[in-house]
Amino acid sequence: MVRIKRAYDEASADDGCRVLVDRLWPRGVSKERAELDEWLKDVAPSPKLRTWWKHDPERMDEFALRYRAELDSVAATQVAVAALRALVAEGVTTLVYGAKDPHVNHARVLAEYLAE
Repeated sequence: MVRIKRAYDEASADDGCRVLVDRLWPRGVSKERAELDEWLKDVAPSPKLRTWWKHDPERMDEFALRYRAELDSVAATQVAVAALRALVAEGVTTLVYGAKDPHVNHARVLAEYLAE
């Protein structure tokens, strides 16, 4: 089971394995407060894609297509996705992200990608 949760939300016991899926550390969150088990930077969108997207809701569909293409084709990303799939196979995994919007973020796309 894959869940998503903002880095600014409190960790809970039912989060299972908590994995930060951003390239950048969430501003203002201490390592202790984050309570992470892993940080897989390479599953995050490339800086070029993230800059193009700008978390614009109107670009969400196109972003999802481009991000999925990166997940399928970039070598470092494929290695990180394999590591993430291994964690998911072990049990509940929560993808932790820093974006403000719970619907317009890459973690939601990544969770759907992993579920397929």
